[in-house]
Amino acid sequence: MQDLLSLGQTALELGLISSLTVLALFLSYSMLGVCDLSTDGCFTFGAAVGAVVAIAGHPYLSLLAAVGAGVLSGFVTAILQTKMGINSLLAGIIVNTGLYSVGIAVMGNSSQLNLNKVRTVFTDLKDLLSGTFLEKQYKLIVALIAVAVAVVLLVLFLRTRLGSAIRATGDNPVMVRSSSINPAFTTIVGLCAANALTGLSGCLLAQSQKSVNIDIGSGMVTIALASLLIGNTLTGKRKIPMRAVGAVLGAFLFRLVYTIALRFNMPAFLLKLVSAIIVVLAISIPYLKSQFPYFKRRLELKKRKDGERNA
Repeated sequence: MQDLLSLGQTALELGLISSLTVLALFLSYSMLGVCDLSTDGCFTFGAAVGAVVAIAGHPYLSLLAAVGAGVLSGFVTAILQTKMGINSLLAGIIVNTGLYSVGIAVMGNSSQLNLNKVRTVFTDLKDLLSGTFLEKQYKLIVALIAVAVAVVLLVLFLRTRLGSAIRATGDNPVMVRSSSINPAFTTIVGLCAANALTGLSGCLLAQSQKSVNIDIGSGMVTIALASLLIGNTLTGKRKIPMRAVGAVLGAFLFRLVYTIALRFNMPAFLLKLVSAIIVVLAISIPYLKSQFPYFKRRLELKKRKDGERNA
């Protein structure tokens, strides 16, 4: 029983931290209609910048620095799309590739940084809760606070006039342009805000696991997309607050599957395959559900014809 509780807590901690990246895709992909493939590089960039600032003795400033790194990544990606005429997918790939070198440069030409003896937001809360019944839940509490603040701010932002313009840009950019709203501006703002969440997510994961390496963001876009699709499957076409909560829930469920797979000693090289399968299932389930009545009618028709033939 203790092992199950520990398993669930680990999945919840990692799910909450990665849900910030899922919320980023919720904003860029679901709201703005842009498939941003710079997520992996932005996640690593935020983790690297946050780690360097934390090592310098500023654990809380490291969070703001990671957010700033994410904003910079999103700004470059958006400029490539809106001002240089580069396809959104290609722009994301270009930025993702460039951020690999930038990340190594930020970490002082090293591919890894150790945060074992570094003061972080997690260690501060651990010290604060020392001797209480919440002492072992310090990581979970930090992640919960970060996600709660992110969800509230994101929902409030999307309800503003600028947020509505971003949503409209994703729905119908032609109509937005005819309404004297600059879609290039809304795209830039939307990608900057989305990548800010991704950078923060990378920073929190690095501080949580007390290390950062250049591959920390590898496959993050697949994980976030799978989590987002799972959340969409669970919540459907509901209002924005519920969809945002669904994205967080999807991140937890995805991490739970991941954690269970590791618990059963699944080889690490198979985890990418697990991610791919989860993405396929998450995408296919809504379609299969819509096609189920059609298949049911065909099956009933076939049974009726077989019955008539046998009679």
